[in-house]
Formats: sequence, structure tokens, C-alpha cells
Amino acid sequence: MADKSTEAAQSKEVQNSPNSQEPPRPKTEKELERERQKAAKLEKYQAKLAAKKAKEESRKPKIEKKSKIAEPVAEYVEETKPGEKKVLQDLESPSLKSYNPKAVESAWYDWWVKSGFFEPEFGPDGKVKEEGKFVITSPPPNVTGALHIGHALTIAIQDSLARWNRMKGKTVLFLGGFDHAGLSTQSVVEKKLWAEKKQTRHDYARNDFVDIVWKWKEEYHERIKKQMSRLGGSFDWTREAFTMDENLTRAVVETFVRLHEDKIIYRANRLVNWCTALQTTLSNLEVENIEVTGRTEIKVPGYDHLVEVGVLTSIAYEVEGSDDRIIIATTRPETLLGDTAIAVHPQDPRYKHLHGKSVKHPFCNRSLPIVCDDIAVDMEFGTGAVKITPAHDLNDYEVGKRHNLAFINILNDDGTMNENCGEFSGMKRFDVRIKIVERLNELGLFVGTQDNPMVIPVCGKTSDIIEPIMKPQWWVNQKEMASAAAEAVRSGEIDIAPDVSRKEFIRWMENIQDWCISRQLWWGHRIPAYFVKLSNEKNQDRSDDRFWVSGRSIEEVEEKAKAAFPGKSFTLEQDEDVLDTWFSSGLWPFSTLGWPNETVDLKTFYPTVLMETGWDILFFWIARMVMLGIKLTGQVPFKRVFCHALVRDAQGRKMSKSLGNVVDPIDVIEGITLQALHDKLSVGNLDSREVEKAKKGQKMSYPKGIPQCGTDALRFTLCSLTSGGRDLNLDILRVEGYRKFCNKLYNATKFALGRLGPSFIPNATDKPTGKESLVEKWIFHRLNVAVDAMNKYMEEMNFLQATSAVYQFWLYELCDVYIETSKYLISDGTPVQQESAKQTLYTVLDTSLRLMHPFMPYVTEEMWQRLPRRPSDTTPSIVKAKFPITREDYAYEQAAKDYESIITVVHSSRSMMADNGVKSDAVLYIHPGQKQQELINAEIASIQSLIKKCKSLKIVDTDFDGEKCAKSEILEGCTVFLEKRE
Repeated sequence: MADKSTEAAQSKEVQNSPNSQEPPRPKTEKELERERQKAAKLEKYQAKLAAKKAKEESRKPKIEKKSKIAEPVAEYVEETKPGEKKVLQDLESPSLKSYNPKAVESAWYDWWVKSGFFEPEFGPDGKVKEEGKFVITSPPPNVTGALHIGHALTIAIQDSLARWNRMKGKTVLFLGGFDHAGLSTQSVVEKKLWAEKKQTRHDYARNDFVDIVWKWKEEYHERIKKQMSRLGGSFDWTREAFTMDENLTRAVVETFVRLHEDKIIYRANRLVNWCTALQTTLSNLEVENIEVTGRTEIKVPGYDHLVEVGVLTSIAYEVEGSDDRIIIATTRPETLLGDTAIAVHPQDPRYKHLHGKSVKHPFCNRSLPIVCDDIAVDMEFGTGAVKITPAHDLNDYEVGKRHNLAFINILNDDGTMNENCGEFSGMKRFDVRIKIVERLNELGLFVGTQDNPMVIPVCGKTSDIIEPIMKPQWWVNQKEMASAAAEAVRSGEIDIAPDVSRKEFIRWMENIQDWCISRQLWWGHRIPAYFVKLSNEKNQDRSDDRFWVSGRSIEEVEEKAKAAFPGKSFTLEQDEDVLDTWFSSGLWPFSTLGWPNETVDLKTFYPTVLMETGWDILFFWIARMVMLGIKLTGQVPFKRVFCHALVRDAQGRKMSKSLGNVVDPIDVIEGITLQALHDKLSVGNLDSREVEKAKKGQKMSYPKGIPQCGTDALRFTLCSLTSGGRDLNLDILRVEGYRKFCNKLYNATKFALGRLGPSFIPNATDKPTGKESLVEKWIFHRLNVAVDAMNKYMEEMNFLQATSAVYQFWLYELCDVYIETSKYLISDGTPVQQESAKQTLYTVLDTSLRLMHPFMPYVTEEMWQRLPRRPSDTTPSIVKAKFPITREDYAYEQAAKDYESIITVVHSSRSMMADNGVKSDAVLYIHPGQKQQELINAEIASIQSLIKKCKSLKIVDTDFDGEKCAKSEILEGCTVFLEKRE
């Protein structure tokens, strides 16, 4: 039986019945009055919704619906002078009505830089602040052209950490700069010279060619710096570094001289990886290996025809003084010209009668001894006989040393055969491969060919097939340094994440080889070593380290030469070669801080805190920084290493210009048409066939071009995809999706500003007042949870979870719940409720923008600057604002739990509407369980405001006839009914 209060409310379309079997106690007059007020308030709210709906319906045209055509965004015109604080234009202006990345991102960066916000901030005593320091030296991009999406990932991750730590109050140094990239830069410039003028570097004097490269560097350095700025990197540009700056060059010279004096750097004539296209040595890490399953034709620079690989050619060598022949097989027939022996196993019965004999070389006037070697020869494999070419094969090199064989070089630096090759001298190596088989056939020494699965080493820059060649070069003995580096990681002095990279690092250190640091280039740090040419001695061996001295100046070199060769007359000749680029890069964490000088920066910021980079240069760069850092400074260069994934395209393919899937981050930020993408291919170094292949790749990957997404969406996407794996597949549609999220954030703040009104004044503090409604307590609690998660995951560098936490809060809790509910509270609540809802909206919005700032610097600054400041808050920029921390006064455990029940009712109602095809004017009934009755009664207006498209919502008792309704049982004893449509 219903009580009087229920009867009074029934006319207002809100029914209430007790859930107990016992008659309820009579309610007080005060309670009855409260319920009458709630009923009246709900009626007023429902009437308002109905009026709004009617108004919207009246505006609709009485014609058939047409597909919606997006209106072009009005052009944004910046009114701010460069470097000045941004002039905030009216949000209702045509170019700002919705999120416009171009408008939002304009002007802020120059102001941040000019204001010094990115420079380290020290305590009152001029020292590191008590909150601590965060120092990260960013991997310097090569000055070879433009950044790619992998660089954008690096900057997005590093800058989010720098901004987060800066907002936490730490002294932050985010140091950026550029790498001269000797091999890559010289290669690009030489290709450009050839394409434009049909000239090589040898058409210029060395200094003139280097001047040309410096001009290239200046042009592309500025281009790349602008890209880094567009990506929002909060680098301290006052400390910008370049690997060929004066002090960094001084650091390189100091390192070489010290290590040479310590016999760690030495001179030796050994096998190196030779690129004939670039005519320089490459390290093992600069060589890429291509697997072929058998006979395959590949393109090699300098050849009009394709070169055949993956073929095993069998050849007969005639034994001198007999009719015996030994059959050998090779994948490189041209190297026959450098053979100096045939090796067999000493226990192989097939060849015991030939021990001590020789075979005749078919083309060169020399005999080749048959040597016994149980290391190089497996008598079960093939014929059990192996040709030995000590000067052109790493394994044969060791055989040659064991048996004191001749080392005969057959190649010129350009890949043609030299004077040791008789009739083949002057021919290209792969032309000789064909010709030599023809000649063997004529001599009756050709046996046959067969397919042979193998690995082809190629240059990562030119795709030239690498040749092992004997060259006198400078080498670094890394064994002791590697041992110290491995121990630093094992002991935990350096933490490397993820763990797979830590294990990889230690394995590499345990199996390290000597490092060849000579490069036959002109662009780079010229080796500070001089050959002491003695006046009265002939035939000095230039590979002999005894005749070489190094020094920090020519005066020091002369003094060392006099000490080494007292009383002798000599001249000094500086080595023509330059150092491997990774030699200078290995000094980056401390050379950028002033080493070898004892600078204030070095004392303050070294060791650095974090090194973050892709896992692919763990050994190229990380290992060398660790080894050289410990050796030269006595300290590890950084405490933590984080290795992020490599960016691949949506199909999981490696980014490659020839595939057409390389992405310029600026194209994602600004947007670009497919035709414009095609046009960019014509200004690169691809040949016509590769351009057509790349165009097809672009059409497959970006059939409609790339939409304008903005910096914030790109950064957030890249961070959200960083999960600790080895690969990151980037789909541009994912970035576009986060652009829509930026729009949600923009419009939510814009809406909130409208609700707060121009006269709104925030409270003096962000402490709760004690007058908060249930939903306000819930949003404070959920904000606390998001803040806790964000700080936890940022500390762990778990970017997937960090972005997820802030995204979930913004979208599903702040926008979908609190802002929607606040509409009702601000419009129809009591003055106290209205003011409380506004203050909560302001506090949560201000905190949420600060929470998002590390990932989305531009849109958060744009909207934060539009919020009013608390009376005592003089913070100039969100860059310098305090990052949120977990607060006890925001912890409303029970209130949050209660409101989750309300959200459960809302979600159940929405689900029923969707399942039953009810898109609007839903009629719903709730029969609350005994435990939820008071809660649901109190929050009925909140429930209806969140359900949306709800015409009426009634609370019913157990007598309600719901036979014609869909129903859903939720919570404990609570049922939601939806009136079905006929």
C-alpha cells in the first residue's frame, strides 16, 4: 500500500513504493517536504528536457535527410608576435569553434623557449632543487635530411618524461643536439652532387668538399630543429650540441689520444668490411645481412645488369706433377684470383697422398700448397677440400695466419680487379665472376653449379655487396671496457629495460670484438694520428703502430715523435681518414656537458638519469657510451636505459623509402594529399623503378593521403602504442582517432568555460568544501585514482598504461559522467549545489589538463590558459604548473562505490535501449532493491541526465506490472524496466 508521499509524487510521474513487507514508519513533515522538493525538481528537469527536444525537432527541415558534408574550417590567422605570449582569440570565432590543431598549436612553442621554461630551474641556493634532478640527453638525429616517425616516437616518449618531471618540481635538463653522421651525410651530399653536376668529391679539394657539406648541414640542421620544435620537444636549446662543435671535437681528440697512449687504440692491417660504392670501411653493425634461398638476382650499385648470388660453383684444381685434380666449391668465383692454398683435413684418407704437394693456379703463375687444417675443414662437408683466400675471407684469414700463407689483395678500392689479377685486371668484380667461369669452362676446369642458400652482406646505406679486404686501420680493444660495462648492468648500477635488452646487452659485452674506427671519408673528425716518416729509412710499414703518434696539438705530436725517434730527422703526415661517427656519439652524455673540461654542467648533471632510445642501437650507441663513460669519467653515464620499439607500418613492414611507407611526422601533423606524397619521392635519391614501387606502396598505405592530425594526437598515439615490445605497428587511422579525442578534450573545456561563466572566481584552494554532492565526491575519487595510476606508470615508464589511465578518466569519467551530470546540477540545483558543482568542475578540469600535459602539451596549454586562476596562483604556464599528486581529501571510497551503483543503473538502461532499438523517448522504470532505495531516490535526476534520450523515469514498487517491458536485474534486488515499442 502506497503512502501519502508516493501519492503526491505520482502526479509528477515519479512513483515510490517501499520494498519491505512491513509497513514503513510514518515520515516526518521535514522528510515529506524534502521528497516534494525532489519531485518538483525532477518535474522541472524533465520539462526542460522535453522543451529542449521539441525545440530541436522544430528546427529540423521537413525534407529527406542528406549526407552530412563537413564545412571547411575557417583559416586561422595568428595575432601573436613571435616569442610573445599567445593572444587568445574568441572560442566562438569561426576557426576556433571546433578543435583546429593549426590554431591550437600556434605561437606557444616560441613563447615557451623565449620565456626560458625549458631551461633547468635551480633552488634558491643555485643548486639542484630538493625535489631532485632529471637529466636526459636525447639521441642526436643525423643532419642528413628530415626526421621520420621513429624520431617522433623518441621525442614523444622523452618529452613526456621531461615535462612530467619538470611539473613535479625537479631540476630538469632535456639536452638535444645533432650528429654529423659522417658516412650518411657524405653519402647523401655525394649523391646530390652526382645527380646535379655529375661530380664526385674527388673533383674538389678536400676542404672545398667539406665546405659544401657544412652548407648542407646548416640547411638541414635548421629544418630538423624546426621538426623537433613542432613535435613539442622541451629541449634546453641554450645547450644545443653538435658532434663537430668545438668542445665536442676537443672531447673526441682527447679520447683518441688517451686511449692510444693506453694501447687501447692500436694500428693494424686486418680484414675489414669494405663498401666499394662508398669506398670506406664499415663496422659489423653497419652491415645488413640478406638471406637468399638459392639462385637470386639482386641490384648492385655500379652495374647495369642484375648480379646473380646464391649459387655454388664447383671448380677443379690440377695437382702439380700428377693427373690428380681436387674439386673445390665457392660462391665467389672471382676470389679464385686471390687463392694462396688448398686446405684438407689431415685425417681425410682421400687426400693423404697429396699432403705436402701443390696445385697449379689456372690463371696466375703460382703454385698453391695443399695444407692440412682440422679447424677450417670438415671432411664430411662437400668434397672435403677448401680454397683459401686469406686476404678476402675472415675464416681464410685465420688459416693464412696459422700456415704463414701469402695474403694477396685482388681488389682496388672501387671494386675493380687490381694488378694481381692478370688478364682480369681493371674489370669489375661481378663481371669477372661471369668471365672467370667462362674461362674455366674453356680450360676444362669448370665442374658445375647448384643453388645454395646463403646470407649476403650488404651496406646499409648503398645496398652494395660488402667485400672483406685487408686494410691498415685504427682499432679499439674493447674487452676490458666491455667487462666493466657488463658488471655495471649486472650489479644494477645501470638498469636496462625491458629485460630482454638487458640480457642482450650483457651477451654482447661478453662476446665483444675489437672495433674498427677508421673511415675513408672526408666529412667527420679527422684522426689525430700522424705517421712519422723517417728521412733515412725506406719501406716503413704504415700499418706498424710504432711509426704513429697522436696528440692534442701539432706541438704535442712533434714532442712525442722526437721522444720516440731521438736524433732522427722526420716529417709528419696526418692520417687522411676520419673516425667512425659512433666514436664521437659514444661521448655524448658527458661531452655535451663540457668534458674534458671540469665544467659546472658536468659537475651538476653528470651522471645523467636516463638514456632512452630504440633497441636497435643498443650496441651501436648505448654500449659504447657505457664503455667510454666508465673508462673516461670513472662513472656510468646514466642510471637507467629504456629501449623502445621500432615503428613499422600498419602491415608490420619495416619503414623503407622504396616501399613508400616512410612517414614524415610533419605530414601527419599538417596532413598531406596522396599526390603530394608522390611528389616528395621525386626529390629523393630513389631511381625511377624504385619511385614507381614506392608510389604503389603509398597508395596502399595512404589511399586518401594523410589527414591533418596535429602534434598532440601524434604524440599521444605513439606513447599509447609503446608497450615494451620490439615492434610498433602504426596505423594512421589510430592517430586520426586520437585527434577526435583532442576534439573531445577541447570541446569539454570549452563547454565547461561556458558553464562557469565570465564572472566565476575559483576558491582560494583546491580543497573540497564539504558541500559536495555524491557525483562530485565520485569524480574527486576517480581523479585520485587516475593521478595515482599516471604517476605510478610514468615512474615505471609504462606508457601504454599511463596513456590509458588519463584517456579513460578524461573520456569515460570526466566527459561522459561528471560534465553531463554537472549540466543538471548547475542549471537546476540550489545556489549551494550550483556553486559547489562549478568549483568541482573547475578543480577537476584544471587538474585533468595538468594530468594530460606531458602527452599533449599544446591543447592543454591552450585550454589551461583560458581557465581563470585562483587568487594567489601566478603560474605563467602549464609547463611550470605542479603535476597532480594523490590526495587524502579526494579519497571518497564509499561515495565512489555508491555512485558506481548509479552508473551501473545507467549502463543497464542504455544497454536495454540499444538491445530493443529504442533510440529516443525511452520510458523507464526502476524498482530499487532495499539497499539501493534511498540512494536511487536521491540520485534519480542524475540517472536520467546520464541515460539521455529518456522521456521519463519512474521509481516503482513491487506491485508494478512489467509484463510488457524489457527488464534487467542489476545490483542486489534492483530491476530496471524499459517500456517496449509496438
